[in-house]
Amino acid sequence: MKKWYFVSGILLMFVILVFMWQKQTMEHVVYDDEQKGLQKQIVIYFSHVVAENTPKGLAAQKFAELVKEKTNGRVKVEVFPNGSLYSDEEEIDALLRGDVQMIAPSVSKVTQLLPEWQVLDLPFIFESYDDVERAFTGKVGKRLLAMLEKKEMKGLALWGNGFKQMTSNRRLLIEPSDFSGLKFRVMPSEIIEKQFQLLGAKPIVVPFNHVYESLEKHAFDGQENTISNIYSKNFYQFQPYLTISNHGYLGYAVIVNQHFWDKLPKDIQQNIAEAMQETTAWNLNQSRKQNEAELEKMKQNSKMHIYELTKKEQEVWKQKFSPLYDEFEWEFGSELLHQIKAE
Repeated sequence: MKKWYFVSGILLMFVILVFMWQKQTMEHVVYDDEQKGLQKQIVIYFSHVVAENTPKGLAAQKFAELVKEKTNGRVKVEVFPNGSLYSDEEEIDALLRGDVQMIAPSVSKVTQLLPEWQVLDLPFIFESYDDVERAFTGKVGKRLLAMLEKKEMKGLALWGNGFKQMTSNRRLLIEPSDFSGLKFRVMPSEIIEKQFQLLGAKPIVVPFNHVYESLEKHAFDGQENTISNIYSKNFYQFQPYLTISNHGYLGYAVIVNQHFWDKLPKDIQQNIAEAMQETTAWNLNQSRKQNEAELEKMKQNSKMHIYELTKKEQEVWKQKFSPLYDEFEWEFGSELLHQIKAE
C-alpha cells in the first residue's frame, strides 16, 4: 500500500511539472520545430469567444491563412474560437499575462479599460455600414487603437460583426414603452446599461458564453445582438420576437500583447500588419453580407416574428437616447463625436 502511495505521488508531481512547463511556454513566443525546413517557427495563440462561422470567427481564420502565406510559414496563428481557451471575462487578463498573444474582445469590453471607447457604443452613432468602415479604418480608429498602448497592449485593427437588433421572448419591441420592466442581457458597458435604463428596462451583464444557457433558462426577457450571433448561436429559438432596429454596432478590437509584439522581427511585424489590413477590409464587407443573408434565412422561419423600425420610429428612439450624448460630451468632450461625424 505504501509503495502504491509513493508511485501515485511521483505521477502526480510529474503531471504538475508538465502542466507548469506548458503554461510557461505560452507566456513567451512559442516555437514549433516539428515542421521540416522551418527553424523556430513563431506560434501566435489567438483566442476569441464567438462561433467559427461568424464574421469574427471567419476573419480570424482568414488572418491565420494570410499570415502563414506572407511569412512563408515562419509564423503560425492558432485560433481558439467559442471561448474554448478563455471566456470574454478572462481573455484580456490572459493577454496581459502573456498566456495568449492575440485576442479580439468586443468594443464594449474595452470600455472597462478605456472609458473613451464608449463613443462606439452610443446608440445610432453610425447610420450605415459605410459610416462604420470610415470610422474603423480612418483617424478615429487609429486614435482609439493608439490608446491601448497605455495598457501595454498593441491595437492592430477594428473588426465588425454588424448592427445590433433587439430580441425578446415577450413581444415585439417597437415603442420605447415596450421595454418597460423587461430584464435585458447586456454587454459590460456603462453606456449600454444606461441605454436600457432610459428605456425602462433592467440591464443584466452576462458574458457572451453564458447567453445561450441563460436564454434557455428564461433568465431574462430580451437581449441585443447582431443577426449573425443570433443566428449562429440559435438565440432565436428562445426569443422569437426580433426587432430590426440597427440601434448600435458591434465591433471588436484586435489586440496583441505589446511585449510579444516588440520582440518580433521588423519584417514579421510588417507581414502581420499587411495580413491584418487585408483581413479587416474583408471582414467589414463580409459582416454586412452575412448579416443580410442570415436575416433572409430567419424570415423564412414561420415561428419568428420580425419587425423593422421605420425612420420615424427610429427618431423616437433617438430622442429617448439623447441624454447619453450629452453625458458623454460632458465627461469626455465633443472631439471624438465630431471626428466620427466628420469622417
